[in-house]
Amino acid sequence: MSDEARWIPVPTPETRHFWDGARRGELVLQRCGTCDHVYFPPRPFCSSCWSRDVRTFTASGKGLLASYVISHRAVPGFDPPYSVAIVVLEEGPRMISNIVGCEQTPEALRIDMPLEVVFTRISDEIVLPQFQPRVDHR
Repeated sequence: MSDEARWIPVPTPETRHFWDGARRGELVLQRCGTCDHVYFPPRPFCSSCWSRDVRTFTASGKGLLASYVISHRAVPGFDPPYSVAIVVLEEGPRMISNIVGCEQTPEALRIDMPLEVVFTRISDEIVLPQFQPRVDHR
């Protein structure tokens, strides 16, 4: 891993539930109590109907790889090659993340491949959700 310090997210009141869930090993999303829309990233209102009747729940942690790029450029905290991917969560939202636990090649990273969340401790406060190929589909 690069010797330079990587950027570490700072929880806000709006994102605290997400980071607290990640520290417990849970992917916590929000669901609108008015229209049932599930969304990400965290915010205090529904991105579909603007209702503030928002609830949190623990998502399955499962998804499919929708798109990715493989970066061969070193940045603080990442040794190339590494992927930056869009994962479609089983509950509907899309999340930008990294795919870990497999080769970072077009042969290994297949569009629509089943993924599951894994958690990587970055600091005492931040545990980062990332995704790996689902065990039952490797």
